[in-house]
Amino acid sequence: MTLADPTQITPTAAASAAQAAPVAKQRDVRLDFFRGIAMFIILFAHTPGNFFTSWIPARWGFSDATEIFVFCSGMASAIAFGRAYDTVGWRLGTARVSFRVWQVYWAHIGLFFAVATLLAAIDMTGAYDKVYIGSLNLWKFFNEPGPSLVGLLTLTYVPNYFDILPMYMVVLLMMPLIMALSRVHLGLVALFVAGVWLFAQNLVLAKVGLENYHLGLPAEPWSDRKWFFNPFGWQLVFFTGFAFMRGWLPKPPVTPMLIGLAMAVVLIIVPLSNIGVREFGFEWARDWRIANKVWITKSDFGLLRYVHFLALAYLCWVAAGDKGARLLAHGTSFLARTWQNILAIILKVGQQSLAVFIVSMFTARVSGFVMDNIGRDTWTVVAINFAGMGVLVLTAYGAGWYKSQPWRKKAVH
Repeated sequence: MTLADPTQITPTAAASAAQAAPVAKQRDVRLDFFRGIAMFIILFAHTPGNFFTSWIPARWGFSDATEIFVFCSGMASAIAFGRAYDTVGWRLGTARVSFRVWQVYWAHIGLFFAVATLLAAIDMTGAYDKVYIGSLNLWKFFNEPGPSLVGLLTLTYVPNYFDILPMYMVVLLMMPLIMALSRVHLGLVALFVAGVWLFAQNLVLAKVGLENYHLGLPAEPWSDRKWFFNPFGWQLVFFTGFAFMRGWLPKPPVTPMLIGLAMAVVLIIVPLSNIGVREFGFEWARDWRIANKVWITKSDFGLLRYVHFLALAYLCWVAAGDKGARLLAHGTSFLARTWQNILAIILKVGQQSLAVFIVSMFTARVSGFVMDNIGRDTWTVVAINFAGMGVLVLTAYGAGWYKSQPWRKKAVH
């Protein structure tokens, strides 16, 4: 991790630099825009039998919407929680973070029970040949509810479909340590983040005989399977976004050389992507992916996923313009007004990402069930996807309305 001011070498000076680093005062339009886009992509990706997933950005490279979500969450956390640390101190700042973890924990539990109940209710009708609880491999939960409930509430039972929020919780719990280290020296932050990421790379450690030192968390009591989204690997992209928003990392310059380099990285990876294998028929690419899984693994967040995401993020950052200026349409023409309305919707979805994410994971299973029964012809799939997007938009505006607490406002006479 490159530091914003690498010349500061004493603890006192480094602490001063960290304290003086620019802190975002308001949300960046680009933050909410790209997180909103990620929410729609996540809906598509989790809808069973959805041909939209054949063309989402993840098919063109190593990184996907998960990186967007985690990176932007790091940036948003720098605004929300970083400001708390700056204004009320480490202890109360940590309390603020722990409260968010508490909220996410119960959102995770609620999501699991909502989806599990939905699938069980469908199966109870006996009207379908498909066993829906099996579609998410929830056999153990329903066959042995006692141990499964204990595992669910202690996060030692984390089914694959429900593993993003637990990962997010663990990363948030690392924030108090990150903030404490930043007060001593930013170099310690970089060393900690890089070191934790390295020891999360199971395939790398296995190559050098250090697999016993792999950092991971158990996903189920009855096997040695670990969380699919390893938080100790994924914290790298989260704290990269966090560091940029805190000012610990400098904004990259906009130069033809950097733009060209980022474009080269993105384009070179296309033949090695899912599109390269599926559409271009590159068997050598399939072999390369298998042989180099260590660098592109999603579970532990392989290095080439990080490189691809940074290149893509840089290009999007440049394209959006300073503070998202190019995203904003000016004027009163029909096209300008249409884009302004679309942009407002995307930003709202990005602003209410937790509520939207929870609803999207439930909606995805409902959408899959509906298409199982009415078919998956082109227009049906398109209609179902747009209906799902509509649900997310309504959720975002509803969550925003509730958060505004309109009942506390004075009545207008």
